[in-house]
Amino acid sequence: MQPPTSLLDEAYAVLEANDQNGYTMPAAELYPHQWLWDSCFITIGLRHKDIKRAEQEILNLLRGQWLNGMLPNIIFSDDPRYNRDRDLWRSQVSPLSPTKYSTTGITQPPMLAEAIFRVGEMLDQDDRQDWFLKVYPALLKYHQWLYKERDPHDEGLILLIHPWEVGMDNTPPWMAELNNHQLSWWIRAIKKTHGNKLIDLFRRDTRRVPLKERFDTIEALALFDIERRLRRKNYDIERILDHSLFAIEDVAFNAILIRNNNHLLRIAKIIKHQVPDDLRISMNKTVASFEQLWDEDDNDYYSRDFITHRLLKQPSAGSLIALYSGSIPPERAKHLVRKLKSKHQYASLFPIPTVPLNSAWFNPDNYWQGPTWVNINWLIIDGLKRYGYDAEAAALRRSTLKMVTNQGCYEYFNPIDGRGLGTINFSWTAALAIDLMLNPSLSTTSIVK
Repeated sequence: MQPPTSLLDEAYAVLEANDQNGYTMPAAELYPHQWLWDSCFITIGLRHKDIKRAEQEILNLLRGQWLNGMLPNIIFSDDPRYNRDRDLWRSQVSPLSPTKYSTTGITQPPMLAEAIFRVGEMLDQDDRQDWFLKVYPALLKYHQWLYKERDPHDEGLILLIHPWEVGMDNTPPWMAELNNHQLSWWIRAIKKTHGNKLIDLFRRDTRRVPLKERFDTIEALALFDIERRLRRKNYDIERILDHSLFAIEDVAFNAILIRNNNHLLRIAKIIKHQVPDDLRISMNKTVASFEQLWDEDDNDYYSRDFITHRLLKQPSAGSLIALYSGSIPPERAKHLVRKLKSKHQYASLFPIPTVPLNSAWFNPDNYWQGPTWVNINWLIIDGLKRYGYDAEAAALRRSTLKMVTNQGCYEYFNPIDGRGLGTINFSWTAALAIDLMLNPSLSTTSIVK
């Protein structure tokens, strides 16, 4: 398939317009900072045009690494206009936070090894070696932190403490738990008295994106309330978990971790570094424990409550990212592909909806509760290739590029009619469209033929 030149030019123009002299903001005004998994996806596109700039995107991410190895989901711009954002998180309450930069106190899906490895693919042998040597210590430290702080029972599955950590902010499994168990009394009071309608008038995001395309105000208040509690405990995981009832072993996050663990091992092998034995053991546990998220009755993977091990049986596209992990049994991969092809679940005209079409949560215009996102499609295309579903991967690639070509580099898209939603000129949409055009094969090695 010949790349549509106009889309390629448009996508590169989006990345150039959002360049902040070292990092790429996801979108002007609405997302002015540097986000962790955004920059990883952006790097995957940037490498096709300017490899040095792609490397810089990653190096800028690493400047925000905490002393304990945590990579925050946001490194804040130092522009005075965003003092409110920095003050809300006040990362300096933790002695482990970086002294030169303001960040959040939570992380995001661990796509870093993927981005690093993809950059390495574009370099000759000597430059690849130098690149991996430069970034490996920080990458290793991040994965060690994930297991040390977010796997306290040594079970292999990483727990998350905020919906923003999974990246799919208002995805149904998390929102169902939030509404059922975690709304503070004052938020319940606002909800009961419909006070959210007044608060709607002061939301910054809905000045640029219609309210119907964003998470609702009650959800937004709940997310900020959780952040306030984390800050009050100085982002100390022991204090957070001591009285926390809201810790989830997320299916998508752990699937991404499995794949990126493998990338870390490959990078270490190339530079002849020995991954510590305890980390290797933990990585193997993740692969084994991931299958505990499988539900035999539904033939699906679900996120799980950390405390009770109860599966959170609200279906979402997060379960399909299990394909990207490359670790699940072929028979279970087959069940997921059947769901992708089902007209009652994920086979919309412009797939893949982030919530099944037959779910009570499905809303084709609302953020992570229905719309199609290019990054989710990219992960699933890669996973389909790894399991030998080449035709399905090619079809999803074509529909994704058609959607972006028709509408532009929107943040997300209506899965029924393909309309662009959210903010326009969104960086990871542009970057991953570039990669889908210039690297259509994606994963070249199939696990199953």
